[in-house]
Amino acid sequence: MAYLPNLIFFTLVVCSLGLFTRNLKRIIRNINLGKDIDRNDSPSLRMKNMFRVAFGQTKMVSRPIAGILHLIVYIGFVFINIELLEIVLDGLTGKHRLFAPYLGSFYNFLIAMFEVFALLVLIAVFFFWTRRNVLKIKRFWKDEMKGWPKQDADYILYFELVLMILFLSMNSTDSLLQDLGATNYIKAGSFPVSQFLTPLFDSFELETLIFLERTFWWLHITGIFIFLNYLYYSKHLHILLAFPNTYFANLEIKGKFKVNPQIKTEVQLMLDPQEVIPEASPTTPDKFGVSDVFDLSWVQLMNSYSCTECGRCSSECPANITGKKLSPRAVMMKTRDRLEEVGSNINKNKGHFVPDGKQLLNDYISPEELWACTSCNACVEACPIEIDPLSIIMDMRQYLTLEQSAAPSELNSMMANVENNGAPWPFSNQDRLQWANEE
Repeated sequence: MAYLPNLIFFTLVVCSLGLFTRNLKRIIRNINLGKDIDRNDSPSLRMKNMFRVAFGQTKMVSRPIAGILHLIVYIGFVFINIELLEIVLDGLTGKHRLFAPYLGSFYNFLIAMFEVFALLVLIAVFFFWTRRNVLKIKRFWKDEMKGWPKQDADYILYFELVLMILFLSMNSTDSLLQDLGATNYIKAGSFPVSQFLTPLFDSFELETLIFLERTFWWLHITGIFIFLNYLYYSKHLHILLAFPNTYFANLEIKGKFKVNPQIKTEVQLMLDPQEVIPEASPTTPDKFGVSDVFDLSWVQLMNSYSCTECGRCSSECPANITGKKLSPRAVMMKTRDRLEEVGSNINKNKGHFVPDGKQLLNDYISPEELWACTSCNACVEACPIEIDPLSIIMDMRQYLTLEQSAAPSELNSMMANVENNGAPWPFSNQDRLQWANEE
């Protein structure tokens, strides 16, 4: 019976990590449904970009107040997880504050630092909740943020609030038990924040304090494991994916679009019929552009899973600002929703996708949204983790134009003029300078 808590904890760890691993494998499988794209160039530059943007949070602090508070939550998350390692080992071994004998006085510093960050996280969470639910910042109340996205954002804040309170309550009761000389509670740690909670517990008997400390301990670690597996269903998946997402981000200068090699060949032949095309010229693809998630690259699919739904992209988008239907954030969310639907289809059909009569274009993203885009790159520039909604928009436009001839009439006229007159205006080469002869 003495080892029963350890056995229960071991089972909790195995089940939690097993479920997390299964969900992670599904995400990787879904991302790999995308087409291959080479992002292995310039590894040193990519590492620098990842450390600067993901670790350094450099694009977050472009809005200083929210950016600094987010940085506090991020650093708190990283540091408090060091304490999590000790908690897990304590649970598996039946020890208490396992690291304390090995770290000496430095252990006291660490625990004090964890508590200070826990307090700062509580302050940041209160600030973020107030911005969303009291001040009602406009970008958090757009149409795409209704229902589950709104609830998810609040659930995460509540999770963080509860976990930090449990952590501080655990330390507060622990410090009282240390002072009382309770068995197995060695004198270790410094508690600059949780000491203010001790008046809530110092009237309890020893047995009650032990029960409370163990309850807080179990609830805290169980909550962390629940949070870990909740990430799969949440926008906070970016906690994990922000790092590969920034590493594999497009390093080309903003505004540089990729050239379709097949179209380039056709244009070269049209301009100069004598042009010699290399024998290794690209073959005509089965489809131009993108109509469903299978046509996107794996980087674009990873982008959809990495989206934080912060709305900075949409708040900078000139089309969105002027009331157009386009929202770059919604484009990423809809791409992820379609990808999840495809993934569920594969799960139900033993690893194979069964056509469901749906696709990303029209069923999720409308042509109206796509043609509202000015291709200004403001959304890409604003994203704190280098997501590229514009690439998806442009690829889907290419499908509409080349596969369905469904471009707006103004654009069709312009392209016809370019083809016939060599310019977007409806004047032939011979008539182009007639204006100079007019009095």
